[in-house]
Amino acid sequence: MKHTKKVTMILLAMFLLAQLIGIFVSFMYLPASAAIKGGSGEINSTDYNLPYGFTPPEDVSPGSATTSIIIALVIAVSLVLVLMKLRAEVVLRVWFFIVIIVGIGLALNAFLFKVPYASLIAIIIALPLAFFKVFKRNIIVHNITELLVYPGIAAVFVPLLSVWSVVLLLVIISIYDMYAVWHAGFMQKMAKYQMEKVKVFPGFFVPYLGKKDRVLLKGRKKSKSKKPMKVSVAILGGGDIVFPMILSGVVLAYMGLAQALLIAIGATIALTYLFYVSEKGKFYPAMPFITVGCLIALGIALLI
Repeated sequence: MKHTKKVTMILLAMFLLAQLIGIFVSFMYLPASAAIKGGSGEINSTDYNLPYGFTPPEDVSPGSATTSIIIALVIAVSLVLVLMKLRAEVVLRVWFFIVIIVGIGLALNAFLFKVPYASLIAIIIALPLAFFKVFKRNIIVHNITELLVYPGIAAVFVPLLSVWSVVLLLVIISIYDMYAVWHAGFMQKMAKYQMEKVKVFPGFFVPYLGKKDRVLLKGRKKSKSKKPMKVSVAILGGGDIVFPMILSGVVLAYMGLAQALLIAIGATIALTYLFYVSEKGKFYPAMPFITVGCLIALGIALLI
């Protein structure tokens, strides 16, 4: 096992909680259809309840939406790599700051759905949370806000996709993840750069001391030594959190709550397996494992 049992359990608990929050947020943004009587007869109207101008465009097929998402991801990753080369940390921070505000705002709006001016209140709450997350680097604020950012982001994509288009997206992302981690290696470089230079990591982030380091720390306290110690870090990238969340949201819309919960459980079991077999000092792409867990869960869901 790559990390300690306690840290592994914390990561898994946050992952599962994020998936459950994602299902709730997606549920609150499920489209509501209504028939409106007009001069030419009844017209079906669909309200997606998404604030901040994120109402899905009409007549967009799941296939074209999937293609657009893949192109957007390629552009986003390419842009991050270019900004890394230019050492444009300020630009990246501002970029993350805006995305975090929107993600938290969308998630909180779902919780405040019946409250007057919910979308405005959600943004007002999101602003200081995003500020502390990006510019003050508090580990508790970071992980708590991550629980909200990805459900908000997922809610934007859920109305655009079908179950099978998300499955295709997961497979493509898994292939990319394997290439980026095992072949090209730029995923590790991106993560290190974001943590050390940008000081914002998109994903769960848990620093900890290993057993030997904790023993050394006790000795250092007695000797009052000020020599810096190596701190281990357990991370789980944002993509590993949001993509299974998108699938569970789409399954919720097309199949129901029980099936959506199965997706969340399947993804969590797969991630548990990855943490169990992973070894210290090695890097692993999480998406292939999570995708397999999601697909097995989807197969079970289709039988229900």
